[in-house]
Amino acid sequence: MKRIGLIGGMSWESSIEYERIINEEVRTRLGGTHSADLIIRSFDFAVIEDLQASGDWRRAGELLADAARDLEHCGAEILVLCTNTMHRLAADITDAVSVPLLHIADATAADIHRCGVRTVGLLGTKYTMEAEFYAGRLASQHGLDVRIPNETARNEVHRIIYDELVQGVIDDDSRQTYIDIASELIDGGVEGIIAGCTEIELLLRSDDLNVPYFPTTRLHATAAVDLALASQL
Repeated sequence: MKRIGLIGGMSWESSIEYERIINEEVRTRLGGTHSADLIIRSFDFAVIEDLQASGDWRRAGELLADAARDLEHCGAEILVLCTNTMHRLAADITDAVSVPLLHIADATAADIHRCGVRTVGLLGTKYTMEAEFYAGRLASQHGLDVRIPNETARNEVHRIIYDELVQGVIDDDSRQTYIDIASELIDGGVEGIIAGCTEIELLLRSDDLNVPYFPTTRLHATAAVDLALASQL
């Protein structure tokens, strides 16, 4: 089993889901008392949030690169960045280490293709929905047509993430808001919905939608186990 290094805390509400899913997957596949070989670097999200809000992506990239180097030094053989938004800085991590970073968009795209879907709606932070690092990768490297909500809806998706989900607040009215926003995208022709923030799947469930749903935390975590156990199964 390869050792997985998790870069998390962005926020810990979803990072602990990574740990749970990875360990459950390892136990399911190997049986008995098996669990994952993990190293975890968890950030104080308030620090990261301030850097996001101020646009200081350079400093954020330095912090993530340092974390990646620390994990590699401790024996990590695979790196997993437990957040969609901070994959904006994936290159900062890959440039800092010699071990592979499993990109969350690639893990998500693999499942989208397995479902035979090409046109997808993307929900996430404004940083993820409005920049090219995520949707652009899905389009250029995986041939997907990625669509995002209108500006008003994007603002509300973002607000719910930061004002509620990363603070552990799960609200039924907010779930309905997400369902309504996803439904507008579906009415506009999308064939599936990406939960493009690792906290979104804490709120929005697959049975809330009538199209395929792509929960990035679970897909990313499961892909990490695939890599970690590739030589054992």
